Amino acid sequence: MQVTRRTLARLLVVAFVVNLIVMGAGAFVAYQEAPPIPKETVGPDGEQITTRTAVQEGKAVFQRDGLMNHGSILGNGAYFGPDYTANTLELKVQYMRTYYAEERYGEPYDALPGPEQSAVDSVVESDLSDGTPADGTVDYSAAEVYAHEQVREEYVERYHEGAAERGVPVDMIDSETEARQFADFALWTAWISHTDRPNGDHSYTNEWPYQPTAGNEPPVSSMTWSVIAMVLLVAGAGIGVWLYKSIELPEPDTTGVSVPYPDELDLLPSQRAAVLFVPVAALLFTAQVFLGGLLAHYYVERGAFFGIEEVFGVGILQVLPFAMAKTYHIDLGILWIATLWLGAGLFLPPLLTGYEPPNQARYVRGLLGALVVVVVGGFTGIWLGAHGYLDGPLWWILGNEGLEYLEVGKLWQVGLLAGFLGWAVLAARGLRPLLAEEPRYGLSHMILYAGGSIALLFTAGFFFTPQTNIAVTEFWRWWVVHMWVEGAFEFFIVSVVGLTLVSMNLLRRRAAEKAVMLEALLVMGTGVIGVSHHYWWIGMPDVWIPIGSAFSTLELIPLVVILFEAINEYRAMATAGDSFPYTLPFMFIVASGLWNFVGAGVLGFFINLPLVNYYEHGTYLTVGHAHAAMFGAFGFLALGMAVYALRFTTRNWSERWLRRSFWTLNAGLVLMVFVSVLPVGFLQLETAFTQGYDAARSLAFYEGSLVQALFWARLPGDTLIILGTLLFAGDVVAKLFRRRAADDPDDTVTGAAGTRDAIADD
Repeated sequence: MQVTRRTLARLLVVAFVVNLIVMGAGAFVAYQEAPPIPKETVGPDGEQITTRTAVQEGKAVFQRDGLMNHGSILGNGAYFGPDYTANTLELKVQYMRTYYAEERYGEPYDALPGPEQSAVDSVVESDLSDGTPADGTVDYSAAEVYAHEQVREEYVERYHEGAAERGVPVDMIDSETEARQFADFALWTAWISHTDRPNGDHSYTNEWPYQPTAGNEPPVSSMTWSVIAMVLLVAGAGIGVWLYKSIELPEPDTTGVSVPYPDELDLLPSQRAAVLFVPVAALLFTAQVFLGGLLAHYYVERGAFFGIEEVFGVGILQVLPFAMAKTYHIDLGILWIATLWLGAGLFLPPLLTGYEPPNQARYVRGLLGALVVVVVGGFTGIWLGAHGYLDGPLWWILGNEGLEYLEVGKLWQVGLLAGFLGWAVLAARGLRPLLAEEPRYGLSHMILYAGGSIALLFTAGFFFTPQTNIAVTEFWRWWVVHMWVEGAFEFFIVSVVGLTLVSMNLLRRRAAEKAVMLEALLVMGTGVIGVSHHYWWIGMPDVWIPIGSAFSTLELIPLVVILFEAINEYRAMATAGDSFPYTLPFMFIVASGLWNFVGAGVLGFFINLPLVNYYEHGTYLTVGHAHAAMFGAFGFLALGMAVYALRFTTRNWSERWLRRSFWTLNAGLVLMVFVSVLPVGFLQLETAFTQGYDAARSLAFYEGSLVQALFWARLPGDTLIILGTLLFAGDVVAKLFRRRAADDPDDTVTGAAGTRDAIADD
């Protein structure tokens, strides 16, 4: 089947417009349908229990003190602590049971016979079923007042006074008042989870979390759309294979091709500057994996680290609590991958053009310096904000905004956005000869579109403040997080891989453009609207369940195409023999495609079935999916591009340690995901089915003997990942001392890359 590049470009524009309309309408609905924060909550005698202001202040405490990287809210956040929504709902039910058992029978609830327990359960469920108040005031029963006060005091004990057995440091929340405000916020999320929408038959969170005594059971739509999703899975896989086989896409082939050899090509000053991004990223990568090891161990010893406290008298829980370590771990992961991608985007253009814009090397070094300033400033601000050194709004402007993946303060986010835009300008300068001669859907244009989309989506993180309703906050946060991962990042992957194949003379530019546009069309056509599977349980209307189910399942189609591409790239590499100089970078790129299919495709599809996701949301199954997709897909691509750049810039090339790093990292990731993380997730899923969601996230679950054994089983995989990272970082440092000298830049297009003539023929 012949499909022209122009046709694909037009379809891509249509997909972009459709996405804009659907998600724009979704934004409007998000504000209209967000669950209300009642003006006040009062007891049966009219006494005021809490207010809208207290709930909003509690959300600010939740963000400022990094509680989203200790536990989760509405299932989103870290999994070390409880889910605060499920936990406060469970505690509320327990305390209401206690109140009614004592009031009606004069006995503890657990001492009552079955029929009397059922009677208590019935009145508790009846109390919790009250609808949304029309006048903005919630009327509590006496039992609800008692439960609310008890939950408040329990949260004061945990999060202000500290609880080492839970991994909570002393003064995690600075004062008792703020701890009670946080409890008010968490209890409000519990209230929207059991309170039906006006004129509706399900709660604001579509009956999540699972808590039968509160009336929360999976909605019928979750079953219906899970079945439909499984049908779409089979169809989607078939469509993906059919598209790949039907549309004529030339494959990488080394037969009869003159592959440019690195040592024979000119090295321009901007490329020498761009390769400096690699050691910076290696440092960030090393710090991230060491923090990952600490985080994994915290699940075994919540307030200790192999007895270091007894030896040195240093309380690691107070110095580096889980929430702080998790914040840095997430941000470092994003930063080292982004750093390598930015470096690759500046290194590749001269390979295609042989062109060095005036002062390009100076600007590239300036961008790297600005990146370092933002990283150091952002990480310092996080620490200062979380420890109460920044007053007023400065805590979220300069300090710790406290939302997962968007932790750094707004000022530093502005700096990152400026960095993305600066990169786009520098990349455009380097690609200027190609931009001038190719159509707007050309390969160099696609690179800029991919990078620009990353920056554009990042702006969604500026559409909310700490006072914004958490449902609306989460709506916009997932625009950044999910649309990066399932949209812009995937787009960037296929664009960079296409550009790399062209630079190796393995694909003609027109063939690469066609492949990139097809894959970008499939990614944009499914992944952007696919973000809606994150909206099922956060307070958004249930219209997102069918939309999210369908588009999340169809996300498999581009992953099938990318998998085929990875297989064919491997074949090209295998048939090239020992003379092919880019085998090692190709190994990383192929591994990226395989992990993308496993992590985003297989594991992503499973946990995004609505019925499974209802019970699984916020468990270790998501951890397995995230690590396989983020590190496996995006991390390995970034490492591959780093190795590719090093191959050009290093004298006396040796890849022994990098090759060992490749296999060690892959082996470690396999062991971590399949031996430890996923088994824990399946045990959590079973516990959620049988005992309720809060039990699956409880301290009792994590301290079970089998779960503890599985946590220890993670040690070999984590150790291999740390070892592989050290091998990579050490070899990068060694190669810095063997860098080739840059040739004098020539402002004319010289063909220095060895591929310019082939590109011109297109």
